[in-house]
Amino acid sequence: MTLMDVLVGFSRTGRIGPLNCGMTLAEAEILLGPGRPHPAHIMKGPDIDGYPYSWDGLGLVVTQRAVSGIWINLRPGSTAELPPLVLPDSESFDATVLREELIAALDDAGCRHAVNSTLTFGRQASLITRPADVCAVFSLPGRDNHVPHRDRHYLNVMHKHTA
Repeated sequence: MTLMDVLVGFSRTGRIGPLNCGMTLAEAEILLGPGRPHPAHIMKGPDIDGYPYSWDGLGLVVTQRAVSGIWINLRPGSTAELPPLVLPDSESFDATVLREELIAALDDAGCRHAVNSTLTFGRQASLITRPADVCAVFSLPGRDNHVPHRDRHYLNVMHKHTA
């Protein structure tokens, strides 16, 4: 399984393997191991809503102790990590994904997508997949991104949220 397989699967289903919005944080931690809570959880306690728990490049937003959002965070031009449950047999991977590559993979998989005009502005572009409503956000590289094409958009994050 490759990173692109994970991204396309998430785009099509809104799930990453058994991870889905609506499951409890406890269920997610059984699958992933203990997550690293956002500092707000540490300061205000586990019942504060809307802050993520993270497992390297994977973030799960928690509301009322249930997963209300799933995030895959990438930093173009770097090496990243995802838990083995998300990307089996890979301790780390190249986190550089061009917008055109993801769109081609979505098209090949028959995953419909459209421009997300809410998050498309300036140096940033975004798309939303259907019917899973997964959002992909791309941007032009910053100074610290070591990428081959400085004038092309790279994937920074994919996320899904419940209402």
